[in-house]
Amino acid sequence: MQKPAPAEDIQSLFVHHRWSPYAFSDKIVPPNVLRAIFEAARWAPSSSNLQPWSYMVATKDNPAEFEKLRSVLVDFNAAWTENIPVLAISLGRVKNEKDGQPNRLALHDVGSATAQLTAEAIARGLFVHQMAGFDTDKARTTFHIPEDWHPVAAIAIGYPGDPQSLPDKLRERELGPRVRKPLSEFVMSDTWGHTASFVPE
Repeated sequence: MQKPAPAEDIQSLFVHHRWSPYAFSDKIVPPNVLRAIFEAARWAPSSSNLQPWSYMVATKDNPAEFEKLRSVLVDFNAAWTENIPVLAISLGRVKNEKDGQPNRLALHDVGSATAQLTAEAIARGLFVHQMAGFDTDKARTTFHIPEDWHPVAAIAIGYPGDPQSLPDKLRERELGPRVRKPLSEFVMSDTWGHTASFVPE
């Protein structure tokens, strides 16, 4: 299923075609494709080139690891990800490894890395659905995550599936229109709340 963004004057195919579906195929993602999408994450920009990201990854062809990762999701997300071929958790190193000081840009940089991962996934016919709905404390315990690393988001990765396979409420969400705030609400200049002059009213 395709669901292009109704964006104006955008040339990036990634922007047009990126969205977060619930319907995924159970088709296995080949190892070379998985390596490629994480290679894209590896080359993301980061403050002082600290590269403060890591990913805990589990694939469906290793059931024990897959269920271990799925066990930290909230019930809603655990239900719809049962047949997803790849699950992951992004993590950010929130302390500078060089001097131990807080890295206030760590989570920003993790988001940047995951955006590049997502762009490469889209280019290869995959989709990525990021989730806030997981237990960060359970993830920390389950995977023995060090104190200076913060679990950021759970991530489902796979090929598109059939929306008709979804329960009614999820199917309605899947097939509904994509909606975004207008530029006038978040692009400002001069003072807070003042819309930038190049943004149409």
